[in-house]
Amino acid sequence: MWWQYLLVFLGTMVVDIVPIPLPPAFTVMIFLQIKFDLNVWWVIGIGVIGSILGRWILASYIPKVSDKIFKKDKNDDAKMLGTKMKENKKKAQLFVMIYSLMPLPTTPLFIAGGMARMKPIQIIPPFIIGKLISDTIAVLSGKFAAENTSSLLEGVVSFKSVAGLVLGLLLVFAILFIDWRTIFLKKKLKLKFNIWK
Repeated sequence: MWWQYLLVFLGTMVVDIVPIPLPPAFTVMIFLQIKFDLNVWWVIGIGVIGSILGRWILASYIPKVSDKIFKKDKNDDAKMLGTKMKENKKKAQLFVMIYSLMPLPTTPLFIAGGMARMKPIQIIPPFIIGKLISDTIAVLSGKFAAENTSSLLEGVVSFKSVAGLVLGLLLVFAILFIDWRTIFLKKKLKLKFNIWK
């Protein structure tokens, strides 16, 4: 039975390593918990640990990848965004925690933090708090829904899941194509699409 918990760990880690918004890690937890009738508390604990490790890896490798695929201007934009976040650490950490509590993909958050050269340790602690709370609620809700409805799969592709994916993609778009230096220095919105090397 230990291998099912390993699947929970690996599944949540993989969906949180990938730099595109995939279905949230809690969907992996819910699916595996129901499929194998696993202990819900072990699933939450192991799943959150896998998710945290995945986000740590994402935030760690994005700076290396971003230098290779984005122009210097885009990386400078992200660094400036990171500098702004570092100026007021308490506000930045509160933002990360609140954002992690919402049913939104956290991929854009970690891409921005990684591109901004923020150390993962600056983002991870408030993420852990938000992730633990939001995933616990989601997994317990999923367990309840599975026990009280005939089919969980009918709700997997719902308005919320599609809206979350679209919003996640829009946030990645904003991180990549908005000229953040112009916004912070000149208080004007400027889009820049020529960001690739």
